[in-house]
Amino acid sequence: MRISTNPLTTVRNLGILAHVDAGKTTVTERILYTTGTTYKRGEVHDGTTVTDFDPQERDRGITIFAAAVSCSWDGHRINLIDTPGHVDFADEVERSLRVLDGAVAVFDAVAGVEPQSESVWRQADRHGVPRIAFVNKMDRAGADLDTAVASIRERLHPVPLVTQLPIGTEDGFTGVVDLLRMRALVWADGADTPEEGPVPDALSEEAARRRRLLEEAVAERHPAALEEFCDRETLTAATLAAALRDLTRTGDGVVVLCGSAYRNRGVEPLLDAVVAYLPSPLDVPPVRGTHDGADEERPADPAAPMAALAFKVNATPTGRLTYLRVYSGTIEKGDTVRDAGTGRTERVGRLLRVRADRHDPLERAVAGDIVAVIGLKGARAGSTLCAPDAPLVLEPPGVAEPVVHVAVEARRATDTDRLASALARLTEEDPSLAVRTDPETGQTVLSGMGELHLEVAVERVRREHGLEVTVGRPGVAYRETIGAGVTGFVHRHVKQDGGAGQFAHIVLDVEPREEGGFEFRSTVVGGRVPQEFVRAVEAGCRDALAEGPLGGHPVTGLRVTLTDGQTHVKDSSDTAFRTAGRFGLRDALRASRMVLLEPVVEVTVTVPEDAVGGVLGDLAARRGRVTGSETRGGAAVVTATVPLAELFGYATRLRSRTQGRGTFTARPTGYAPAPAEAPAR
Repeated sequence: MRISTNPLTTVRNLGILAHVDAGKTTVTERILYTTGTTYKRGEVHDGTTVTDFDPQERDRGITIFAAAVSCSWDGHRINLIDTPGHVDFADEVERSLRVLDGAVAVFDAVAGVEPQSESVWRQADRHGVPRIAFVNKMDRAGADLDTAVASIRERLHPVPLVTQLPIGTEDGFTGVVDLLRMRALVWADGADTPEEGPVPDALSEEAARRRRLLEEAVAERHPAALEEFCDRETLTAATLAAALRDLTRTGDGVVVLCGSAYRNRGVEPLLDAVVAYLPSPLDVPPVRGTHDGADEERPADPAAPMAALAFKVNATPTGRLTYLRVYSGTIEKGDTVRDAGTGRTERVGRLLRVRADRHDPLERAVAGDIVAVIGLKGARAGSTLCAPDAPLVLEPPGVAEPVVHVAVEARRATDTDRLASALARLTEEDPSLAVRTDPETGQTVLSGMGELHLEVAVERVRREHGLEVTVGRPGVAYRETIGAGVTGFVHRHVKQDGGAGQFAHIVLDVEPREEGGFEFRSTVVGGRVPQEFVRAVEAGCRDALAEGPLGGHPVTGLRVTLTDGQTHVKDSSDTAFRTAGRFGLRDALRASRMVLLEPVVEVTVTVPEDAVGGVLGDLAARRGRVTGSETRGGAAVVTATVPLAELFGYATRLRSRTQGRGTFTARPTGYAPAPAEAPAR
C-alpha cells in the first residue's frame, strides 16, 4: 500500500460541541495537558482554563466565546475550537462549524442528550461535519453508558458504534475496554497515562458480546467489512478501524467513546480516535465558491490560488485579530490579499498560530490551517480573503436573527459617542448582535440572542471601555405575518414633475405561506411587464417587508404573486417599478388581516420530584404548554413550549420555588401567534 506523504493528511480541524456544563472545556483542557501543550491541568471551577480566558467566562464558569487552540498528537497537528454550549451563543458555534472538518460531541453520562446537545448536533448536520461522540462524566452517580447511547440513538438518530466498554461504574470507574484491540486501559489514581493489559475476566464475556455487536453493525453498513465478515464470520482490528473511519466520514455511523475528563480518564483513546476517524483537509470535498456568477472549486493544495474565510474577529485595544481558515493556497507574512466581498486589498501584517489568548508567530500558513492575522482593517466574520489575481467568494456563515433587545444609554451625556463606538466594536466581533436607534424614542437599542447574550455584551462595554451605562427592561423581537391576504390588489405609481416621469402599474395577490419566509413569483403573460421590471417589483416587495402595518415589525410568512401590470413607453423604469412594489405591497398588507407573532422557546426544566407541581403551575401561568415529562437520574425533567417574553426573570423564580435545586435550559423553536393583548410595538 502506498503511503501518502502529503503533510495535510496529518492535520485535523475539529470542534468540541455540547450542551452547557457537559464538560467541553474540561475535555479541551485535558487534551492540551495530555498532548504536552500545557503543563498543568486547567480547571473551570478555579478559573485556570486556557480556552475560557475571558474574565466573564471565568466569573460565570461557562464558555462564551469560541476559542481556538493548536496541539500535536501522534505526529498529527490538531487545530481545535472549544465552542460555547449555551443557546444564547449558538451563533459562535455556527461560525466555528463553517470552517471545521470534524467534531467531538460531548455528552453527560447521566443526562444523555440535552436540549443544546440536540441543537449543536443539528447545526453540524447542516454543515455535513463528521462527528465522534464522547460520553463524559462516567464517574458521576447515575452514570450509564448504555442509557446515554440510547438517548443519542433516539433523539439524534445516528447509528452509534460503541467501541469501548467501561471498567467500573460511577465513582469506581477506572478505565475502558478497547473493543477493537480487545485490551483494557486502566488509569490508576493520579496517573496521567493508562496501563494497558488484558480484558478483566469478569468482563471478558460482555466484551466479546459487544465486540460482536459492533462487528455486525459495521458489516451491515460497509461493503468491504461485510465481505470479510461473510468470509471469516469476524472482522480484524484493521478492517474494523478502516470501516469505522469510512462510516464516520460519510456520516453513516458515529463512533462512541467514554471517559471522565475531570479525572483525566479516556482522553488518550479519544485523541487516538480523532486521528484515526476524523477527516483531514484532504478528505473533505474542495471548497466551493463563486466568481462572476459561476461556481468554482479550490482544492486543499498549498500551490493553488489562495482562498481563506474569516470566521471570527477580535477587535482588541491593540489591534484587530482576524481568525482565518485557509482552504487553498499559501498566505505569508507581508502578503497582499483581496477581500472578495468589498474588492479592497489589505496587507497581512503578522501571522499567528493560536492558543486561545496566546499566540506564536508564523511565517506562512497553508491550505488546511486555522490561524490568526494581524493587520486586516476591513475584514469581517464571513469575509473571503483571496489572492488578488484569483478572486473567489466563499459562502459566509449564516447569522441568526436577534430575538431579544434592550435599550442602552450612557449615564453621562459626554460618553454617548464612546458608547456608540463601543457598541460598533461589539457588533463587528459578534454579527448576531445588532444596534439600531428607535425612531420614536431616539434610544439606542441593542439586540441579541437572549438575556445572557445581552448581559455579557453590556458587561463588556462596562469592563473593557470603562463606561457607565443604563440598561432598560428586555423586550422580544416580534414579527408580523398574513392571516388572510388579498387578491387582485391594484397599485398605480405615477409621478410627473417635469422631464422624464415615473409610471408603474402592478396587480398583486398576497397570501399566507405556511413554510414561513417570503416567496415572490410572477404569472404575467404577454410581456405586459418586462422581466427586468418584474425583478424590480420583487426588490420593492422585499423592501416593504422591513416594517409591517401592526407595529413596524418585520413581515414573514407570505407569498406575493405579480399577476398583471402596465408600462409606459417613456416613463417606466426599474426605479418606478421598485417603488410600486414597495408601496403596493405595503398598502396590500394594510388591506390584509395581519397576525402578530412572538418568539417561542422549548424549555427543559430539571427539578426534584417534590417540586414538579409548583413548576407545572408556574409554567402554565407563563402561557407554557407542557410537551413532555420524565424521570432522569432521580430528578423530574419537564419539557414545555413557552413564549420568550414570559421567561424574563424565570431563573430567579425557579430557584426560589425549588430552594436552588432547579435548573432550566431554553432553545428557540420559532414564532407563534401572540395574544391580542400583546404590545404592537
